[in-house]
Amino acid sequence: MRKGLPEFKYLTFDVVGTLIDFEGGLKDCLAGMAAEAGVEIDGEEALTLYRAARYSDDAGLFPDDLVRVYLAIAPKLGLPAERKYGERLRDSAKSWKGFSDSAEALARLATNYRLVAMTNARRWAFDFFAKELGNPFYAAFTADDTGTEKPDPAFFEKVFDFVASEGNSKDDILHVAQSQYHDIGISKKLGITNCWIERRHAQKGYGGTIEPVEFTKPDYHFTSMAGLADAVAVAPS
Repeated sequence: MRKGLPEFKYLTFDVVGTLIDFEGGLKDCLAGMAAEAGVEIDGEEALTLYRAARYSDDAGLFPDDLVRVYLAIAPKLGLPAERKYGERLRDSAKSWKGFSDSAEALARLATNYRLVAMTNARRWAFDFFAKELGNPFYAAFTADDTGTEKPDPAFFEKVFDFVASEGNSKDDILHVAQSQYHDIGISKKLGITNCWIERRHAQKGYGGTIEPVEFTKPDYHFTSMAGLADAVAVAPS
């Protein structure tokens, strides 16, 4: 049987895609460049091109890697293939918005749990994301802190070690994320209870996130962070 929501001490979160609308941020920035260049782009097509370029063998850390990604996809979108535009796409991360329900839901959840961020983004970008979300996190782990990226189990092990240093275990964690590939599949394999936030429930495909080899059925499933917060509020203690 899965554990009840009130039984956890920690909620660990994927950030980019779960709490921060990176797809919207990317599309808005690219659309602005397209308008300046006098061309039109399809947002979903741009995300498909982004996904293919982002998850290549020569990928770097996120979001610094957006410079390389932009130069790879710009010709296919009719955009100028100049580094300054790639840097503009990278720097747009500083102003990406949280989903409309993210900050409020996190504030509500912080009254019941220790919130821990687990992001493949670099620390400099996470600092902007955390501020956008109202700085709700008890602790945070970035690609800079772990030296790796999810779905590498080593990333999760860093968090397990932190929780153990506080006298707790991975059984006290509910991992919350939208990415089947980066989070839901591996958390299941590692024996962590997980919660899938299906942000793209009203859209086809995986957008800017790599498609998993196989779908993993989550322990909990909501289409928004508000849904999770509401479920916690009514869960019997």
